Amino acid sequence: MNIRKDRRFFEEKLIKGIMRFCALLLAGLLILIVTTIAVKGFSALNLSMLVNTAKGGFYLGKEGGILHAIIGSFCIAGGATCLAFFISTPIVLYINVYRKKRSKLAELIRFAFNVLWGIPSIVYGAFGFTCMLFLGLKASLLAGILVITLVEIPILARGIDEVVQHVPIEITQAALSLGATTGETAWKVVIRQILPGIITAMLLAFGRGIGDAAAVLFTAGFSDYIPESLMQPVATLPLVIFFQLGTPFPSVQNRAYASAFILTLLVLSISLMARFFSKKLSRHRIDHM
Repeated sequence: MNIRKDRRFFEEKLIKGIMRFCALLLAGLLILIVTTIAVKGFSALNLSMLVNTAKGGFYLGKEGGILHAIIGSFCIAGGATCLAFFISTPIVLYINVYRKKRSKLAELIRFAFNVLWGIPSIVYGAFGFTCMLFLGLKASLLAGILVITLVEIPILARGIDEVVQHVPIEITQAALSLGATTGETAWKVVIRQILPGIITAMLLAFGRGIGDAAAVLFTAGFSDYIPESLMQPVATLPLVIFFQLGTPFPSVQNRAYASAFILTLLVLSISLMARFFSKKLSRHRIDHM
């Protein structure tokens, strides 16, 4: 008995040690990536990069900034996230509220979302480019939003679906027994219960959208100016980083690392804000139940 007990104790310690090592390794990788980018781009990081757009010769080491790319990234990712939310949410509510959660149709739709999630963004970009050629459209902000929407829909849908499945069935049954319609139960009861989860899913989708380069390379085009309409081409931070790293000038490459550091800070700031609002909404939901 003592040998078996000692063995189980050793196994528990070993597994616990492996988990701690993996957690520390992940945290260390994050710190290493951010530190490397910051050190390489520190010499080129300045306020001028944030408040100016690219000027003539910017990619040759001359003056200018990446304001147009920052605004373009937010326009594409923000527009795509909102559009993906309005498309994916009704689908998720339908398979969880109007249909049985484990029905064949619901499982088929979930399988489709899983497949779509695994498709590389370059495939979405090629598909969007093919549609643009068929319709006679040019690379533009609108095309970039539509393609990134396709990328984000499965992310949002699967994230919201996981949260909806954890809503106690007693809550929906209570709402229906009190005379609420299925639609009122879905949009007024279930949505209120999963607000923190929706924010998390939207954050994941937004992070994927703002950091995607392959899909927008074919559809959004590229520009050194801030777009004034949906039909104009637009620059994004990933593409600015890509083009700057492709130049033979060390000063421009340092700008690329600085741009990457700015992109990382933006994603981190959005994550922290989403976490803050998620906690506040969770408390609000509990206080008013």
